[in-house]
Amino acid sequence: MRGVICLLTAILGLFPVLASAGDLTAQLTQFFTTRYGESGQRADTLTVVVKTPQSQWPACDNPQFSLPGNSRMWGNMSVAASCDQNRRYLQVQLQVTGEYVVAARAVRRGTPLTEADIKLEHGRLDTLPARTVMTAAEVTDAIALRDIMPGQPLSLMMVRQPWRVKAGQNVTVTARGEGFNITSDGRAMNNATAAQRVRVRMNNGQIVSGEVAPDGNILISL
Repeated sequence: MRGVICLLTAILGLFPVLASAGDLTAQLTQFFTTRYGESGQRADTLTVVVKTPQSQWPACDNPQFSLPGNSRMWGNMSVAASCDQNRRYLQVQLQVTGEYVVAARAVRRGTPLTEADIKLEHGRLDTLPARTVMTAAEVTDAIALRDIMPGQPLSLMMVRQPWRVKAGQNVTVTARGEGFNITSDGRAMNNATAAQRVRVRMNNGQIVSGEVAPDGNILISL
């Protein structure tokens, strides 16, 4: 009888541990779900796996979570859990499923990507290479920097955006300030995509630097 009582005591002792684990996982899941909603990122499913031993978990029921210096959206990461003045760091793995972009067919290096070259796949995002492309709009018209195989996930490191300005091209430069715009002409000194910086030699010989607008004009804010 004494052995049965000891066994029951041991089993009942597990319930607070399991409940605590469930509570912490649920709280972290809500934290990451909210973070995804605020970032505009999409995730079909989101699973949090806590890797830190329970003896190192926060001591309060409702810790405040944050991601100091961490911009990752999935995979292994460190989460700060604060209880008043006490802060502990939890090592978690965030498993996420959703859509990502792969090559629909072979793409040769130097080829502009079209809609026919890409398609969406569904799977675990946290197992993909860094900077994997999530939407077709990110790479449509982009130039392949290397040969890409059919079915290969596309990353932003595989492509570059098309040049909006090329070295030697005549460009229009607009300087904007408080209540005024000044427009003049010059010649680009380097290649640049939209939103990149480009140096321009103005017609009077002066060299200025500005940002390339989507239409190819150069913008300078004063």
